[in-house]
Amino acid sequence: MTADRPQCPSDLPDGYRELLEQLKHRVRTTQVRAARAANTELLRLYWSVGRDVLDRQQAAGWGAKVIARLAADLRAAFPEQTGWSVRNLHYMRSLAAAWPTEADFLPQPVAQLPWGHVRLLLDRLDGTDLRTWYAAAAVQHGWSRNVLQHHLATELHRREGEAPSNFAAQLPAPDSDLAQQLTRDPYVFEHLALTRPKAERDLEQSLVDRLQDTLTEFGHGMAFVGRQVRFDVDDSEMVLDLLLFAVEQCRYVVVELKVGAFSPAYTGQLGAYVALVDDRLRRPERHAPTVGILLCTRAPKNEAVRYALTSSAAPLAVAGYTYDRLPAEERAALPDVDTLTAALGGGGHRPLDPPTTPAAGD
Repeated sequence: MTADRPQCPSDLPDGYRELLEQLKHRVRTTQVRAARAANTELLRLYWSVGRDVLDRQQAAGWGAKVIARLAADLRAAFPEQTGWSVRNLHYMRSLAAAWPTEADFLPQPVAQLPWGHVRLLLDRLDGTDLRTWYAAAAVQHGWSRNVLQHHLATELHRREGEAPSNFAAQLPAPDSDLAQQLTRDPYVFEHLALTRPKAERDLEQSLVDRLQDTLTEFGHGMAFVGRQVRFDVDDSEMVLDLLLFAVEQCRYVVVELKVGAFSPAYTGQLGAYVALVDDRLRRPERHAPTVGILLCTRAPKNEAVRYALTSSAAPLAVAGYTYDRLPAEERAALPDVDTLTAALGGGGHRPLDPPTTPAAGD
């Protein structure tokens, strides 16, 4: 008797490959569901342990020594399991305090997050509403722990959708609301200067190395199309600082960087760039209207901004950018935007087709 062997491609019946792909997709989907269910059950267990500890502390006055003994006994009973440290038991207690009943906890997005994410929310935030906001965003966008930590540190809930814009006037609803969600004010680029480059090539390399972090700050699903993107217009060139593509909204986003305070002339320049991309790159049957985001080191929400946005026919937003989360000595070591643009430019290049998948997995 011969052993079973895979059939040659010519031996496969009609429809076999389609069935195989369907089964592979089904297996992977089931694996993901099983992992999520296991994670939820683990969090249910942690919540219940925390609830019991909290109840006994309140009713019988259990103190820190009892929790330390409980942690040691649980580690002894389950030596193959991690998670029974004194510190973790305190987190479980905090989890139960934040969501007092199982009915409060399990339907919430936080019950779908890994334990490391949950601990971060408990550490960094006070108040259930704010924790739920970040938990829902982390679940929706699949944020890693590092991405969640970045958004917590830079207070994304205060910045998201806050840039002044004319989207409501220039785009139909609900597209105007979607475009507004792409904005931040201010943008925080703290990741660009963790060390001081010693030469231009070092600066270029550091920017490339941190490209994913840059895209994360611009928002979920934002993909990189090009920098110093050049277009021939009549007898001259028009050069875009950054061209991004919002994958979920299927739209180009033109980003213009400026040093110093806002000037109304900047919106005229950016409006021309948006019109250019709409004409040369956008496919109306596939793409939402292109939008522009003007970034200035000082971009106050004042009348000059309002008048400039009102007078523009292109959908634009104006926001500030900052490195303020860095210590003063590190901020002083940062190159200015002209230096960054020159380092990024490398002579420029032609725009690429929009990517079909996000370049930043935030």
